[in-house]
Amino acid sequence: MIFRQLYDHESSTYTYLVAERIGGEALLIDPVLGNTDQYVQLVNDLELKLVLAVDTHIHADHVTALGRLRDQTNCASAMGEMTNADCVSIHFREGERLCVDNLHLEILYTPGHTDDSYSFVLPDRVFTGDTLLIRGTGRTDFQNGDPAAQYDSLFNKLLKLPDQTLVYPAHDYQGRTVSSIWEEKRHNPRLQVPDKQAYIDLMSGLELDNPRLMDIAVPANRSCGLKAAA
Repeated sequence: MIFRQLYDHESSTYTYLVAERIGGEALLIDPVLGNTDQYVQLVNDLELKLVLAVDTHIHADHVTALGRLRDQTNCASAMGEMTNADCVSIHFREGERLCVDNLHLEILYTPGHTDDSYSFVLPDRVFTGDTLLIRGTGRTDFQNGDPAAQYDSLFNKLLKLPDQTLVYPAHDYQGRTVSSIWEEKRHNPRLQVPDKQAYIDLMSGLELDNPRLMDIAVPANRSCGLKAAA
């Protein structure tokens, strides 16, 4: 398998390139508009055909590259069925799969950070978007966030994956690149709660500033970044 983890310094966003083989099909997860040329160059260097660009949810801290990648590479663009963006060519749902050649990413609906948050699972790893972070979890105080829903997404879905499953989030603000379900169960402070109500109280008590680009990024991302790119 070809796997690349790419980093956007301005928004601390991770973008993931996944393909089965050199010369085969590829997909990009959570691409950032300003890095579009870098993605296209990497795809070309590896002699890949980009067939799909996908966002885990409507991001509030950066503008997506879904629209520009579609225009430049003719790839399909995809978001979950709960996403109120009509600019994508594919809306997926839990139980379906994202496929490139013989690689199949299982789709989990993991709301809580937003109501349109999804995670993607391969046999040895999971792409958790902003739902499960390294030693943290995504905030739940805007974009129809819901700490109770996030608790269910975490404890009834993601944390039930095998302990050795690698965790690749959409962001990290301290330079950490990967974790595992085992590590997060034991060392993530937000997961050390006795029950759902304790998690709700914990998340509801956070006092966080809005993301700096939220007023720009959210409406732009509902158009797959094309309005921002114009």
